[in-house]
Amino acid sequence: MLAGLLIIFPLVAAVLVFFTKDGASNFNSTTATGDAVVSFGKKNTARNLAFAASIVEFLLALVAICPVEYAPDSALLNLNCTWVESLGIHFAVSIDSLSLLMVLLTTFLVPLIILSSFKTNYENANSFYGLILFMQMALIGVFTANDGFLFYVFWELALIPIYFICLLWGGENRGQITFKFFVYTLFGSLFMLIGLIYLYNHTNVDGQKSWAVQALYDAGRSLTATQQSAVFWLIFIAFAIKMPIFPFHTWQPDTYVTAPTQGTMLLSGIMLKMGTFGLIKWLLPVVPLGLQEWGNTAIILSVIGIVYASCIAIAQKDFKRLIAYSSIAHVGLISAGILSGNQQGVQGAIMQMLAHGVNVVGLFFIADILLRHTGTRDMDKLGGIRSMNGNFAVLFLIIVLGSVALPLTNGFVGEFLLINGVYQYSAYIAAFAGLTIILGAVYMFRAYQNIMLGEKKSSFIEFGSIAKSDKVVLIVIVIAIIAFGVYPAPLNYFAEVAAQTILNK
Repeated sequence: MLAGLLIIFPLVAAVLVFFTKDGASNFNSTTATGDAVVSFGKKNTARNLAFAASIVEFLLALVAICPVEYAPDSALLNLNCTWVESLGIHFAVSIDSLSLLMVLLTTFLVPLIILSSFKTNYENANSFYGLILFMQMALIGVFTANDGFLFYVFWELALIPIYFICLLWGGENRGQITFKFFVYTLFGSLFMLIGLIYLYNHTNVDGQKSWAVQALYDAGRSLTATQQSAVFWLIFIAFAIKMPIFPFHTWQPDTYVTAPTQGTMLLSGIMLKMGTFGLIKWLLPVVPLGLQEWGNTAIILSVIGIVYASCIAIAQKDFKRLIAYSSIAHVGLISAGILSGNQQGVQGAIMQMLAHGVNVVGLFFIADILLRHTGTRDMDKLGGIRSMNGNFAVLFLIIVLGSVALPLTNGFVGEFLLINGVYQYSAYIAAFAGLTIILGAVYMFRAYQNIMLGEKKSSFIEFGSIAKSDKVVLIVIVIAIIAFGVYPAPLNYFAEVAAQTILNK
């Protein structure tokens, strides 16, 4: 029942937020820089309700930790109801080690994403925050679905709120850019649907067809190598677009830059994990012969993306766009680790998915703070901010160190396991995949140097103290980076169990 509650609660909360009408505020106060707006009265009812609901959702997710570890077959973690009996469709959701980590990541980040918006006054705030909660519901549905049809439904539902968030609250040229993102993703989803239907038509559970995940696993393995190869590409393309990896990445940089900060956080911190999660749960166990035939090609594409995106990131002047390309590089390594098909590769990918989600949200929030305080994200125009706000410089540096996988930060364990896993697959490919460490350090440290160190490059650039809500978000992210870098064992335990379970299916 807990799995169902984690889906139903944010949906109910989203509906309540949608129908919350904020009245006129009693008092507004704005700093000289125009970035710290404080509102009292009824102005922020929808935002506060959404934030409270997201906190409750995170607490509910924490409840699942003990049952997953000590009683994984508990009815508390599973819900299976007949949906369309004639087609073998069930509303089947469950929480295992893999889905637990993804649910924890989602429910941990959503409150931070909402909190990060406290200094931005969005018009139609009830719609904005309602869409965030609706998206949280769909994301948790993707991570817990045990029915292929249900998985596809949640996969598509997750696209709807982020489409409207980007379209209605995005930046310049948002219509054209968001439409490209929508078409790209929908195009890939249709391929996945064809692949799932093909598998469904080869299922046989007591003489009937079924969408159950184990039935699809068995159906996939019963196919010939040629058939598995076709299914591999049908499903892989959908996940490759969502992550994205080369050459399916062209929608990503513009979308990340144009989307409002909270939309970018949702896209990069959580939504792209739908693709990597899909590779682990819905591709590896289904078509082992297809992976054997085409996995090397997919890994090469992933590694090309690492080098390509890293080189472009080095050349960027807009800090937000730099982070967007860095995300492609990081996800390329995660994809390569998963497709290597060994314990270290898959386990490292899971750990890195968690680390990347936290770190990239922190980096995009840094970009947002810079824009609000200075009016620009152009690194050539920034500089000397460390001398204006030393505490912010320290928080920024720790997030950068986590992003470049410095030992004792959360990014190190996953990246170490990933390189190890890819090396077991191919030493030559691992040599190129390892460039993500070197190139990542180049563009991240150069960006930090340009923005934070040296002398102030413009007399018009001022950077005062940051708001309390901004400090809370950054401090929580920094604590997570250090805590799970120094002591990764709790997360690594579930990642190890998840990898072993998938590889032994």
